[in-house]
Amino acid sequence: MFTALSEQLTGVLDRLRGRGVLSESDVTDALREIRRHLLEADVSFEVTRGFVERVRERAVGALQVKSVSPGQQMVKLVHDEIATLLGGTKAGLEFASVGPTVILLVGLQGSGKTTTAAKLARRLKLEQKAPALVAADVYRPAAAEQLQQLGAQIDVPVLKGAGTTEQDVPGLVKDALRQAESDRARTVIVDTAGRLQIDAEMMDELKALKAAVAPREVLLVADGMTGQDAVKIARGFHDAVGLTGVILTKLDGDARGGAALSIHGVTGVPIKYVGVGEKTDALEPFDPVRMAGRILGQGDVVALVEKAVANVDAEAAKRLEQKVRSKKGMDLQDFLVALKQMQSMGPLKQVLGLLPGVNAKALQGVSMDDKRLKHVEAIVLSMTPQERADPSVLSGSRKLRIAKGAGRSVQEVNRLLDQFQQMRKLSKFMKRM
Repeated sequence: MFTALSEQLTGVLDRLRGRGVLSESDVTDALREIRRHLLEADVSFEVTRGFVERVRERAVGALQVKSVSPGQQMVKLVHDEIATLLGGTKAGLEFASVGPTVILLVGLQGSGKTTTAAKLARRLKLEQKAPALVAADVYRPAAAEQLQQLGAQIDVPVLKGAGTTEQDVPGLVKDALRQAESDRARTVIVDTAGRLQIDAEMMDELKALKAAVAPREVLLVADGMTGQDAVKIARGFHDAVGLTGVILTKLDGDARGGAALSIHGVTGVPIKYVGVGEKTDALEPFDPVRMAGRILGQGDVVALVEKAVANVDAEAAKRLEQKVRSKKGMDLQDFLVALKQMQSMGPLKQVLGLLPGVNAKALQGVSMDDKRLKHVEAIVLSMTPQERADPSVLSGSRKLRIAKGAGRSVQEVNRLLDQFQQMRKLSKFMKRM
C-alpha cells in the first residue's frame, strides 16, 4: 500500500543523505516536498501540517550536532515522526481477568469485518486464548453462514445466540456469551452488522449492544483503500461508541495509504492489527516503529524472522542446511523443499520488502511473478526421483517429457537447470568461504 509514498520519501531523504552540509533552506525545501507527497498519499491536511512543523522544529536544533551527518539526522527525525504519527508504540489487545474477553468488531459493509473476525480468531487460537465467534449481523443475507464457513476452516466455534425477537441483537449476543462461558471460551469476537454509511439506527444498536455486553475492546475494521473516508468513518464511530483500536484491512493493496497515517493522528486511537491478504493467516500486529522503517525502505527484519518462525518447517530447514554443507551438495529435491519453504512465507514481493535497503523503487525493477514459482515447482515435480537427485542424466528427450508433463516449454526447463547449477556453485563457494 505504501509503495508510492515509500518511493517518494526515500527519494527526498536519499538526496539529503548525500550532502555533507545542510542549510535551513535545504530542510525547508525537503519538508515542502515531503508535505506534498503526504497530501498526495491522502494523509489529512491537519496531520500533515503538524508532522511537518514538528520535524522542522527538531531539525533546526539537530543541524547543530556535528558528530552525525545532517542527512542521517534528518532521516532519523522523519522516521521517528512517522512512527509517532502511527501511534508511537505497539498496542496489543487488553484481556479481562475474569470471564471471557468480549471483542466487538464494528465498521461499514465491505470493509472485511467478517473475514477479519475469522483472522483475529485464528491468531488468538494460536496464542492459546480459546476464542469463539458470534454472528451478530442479522441484516445481511448469509452473513451468519459466511462466518460459520470461516469458523469451520480455522476450527473455531461459531455461537448462535437467540434474542427475544429476530432483530434483538443485544439479547442474541448476551445469550451467546452465556454459551461461551459454559464452553469455557476465553475470548468472544462479535461480528456486528454494517451499513453502507454511518446512520443513527446503526449507532443506536451499537450503543445498546455495548451497554448490554460491556466489551473489553471495540475495534473498528476500516478499509485502508478508502483514503480520507476511513478517517471520517473512524471519527464517526469513535464519537458514537468509543473505539479502543482499529484494524486496517487491505494493506496489501495499491491504495495511497494515507488512512493509516491519519487515523491515529485524528482520533488518538491506536491501530492494533493490519490485514495483508485474503487468507485467514493474513493478519499482522501493527508496530508503528517497524512500519515507519518499512515506509522509509529500512526493512523489517523482525517481521521477516516472525514469518520464518511461524511458517518454515524447522526440521526441514535443518536437513536442507546439512545437505547444502555436505560434500554432495543440494539436488533438485532439496531445491523443491527450499521453494516450498519460501512460498509458505507469503508473496515474494512482501517478503523481499522486509529486507533492509530493498525499497519500493528497487522492487519495481525485479520480476516477482509468484506464478513463476508454481511453474518451477511443476517442472521439478514432473521429474523422476533419479532425475531430481542427478540432473546430469537429463537428455533432450527427458527434458521434452518433463516440459510436457509440467505444461511448460523446454526452454523454461533449461533455464531452471541453468539457474540451479549457478545456485549450486554459489553454495559451494559460500561453504569454502
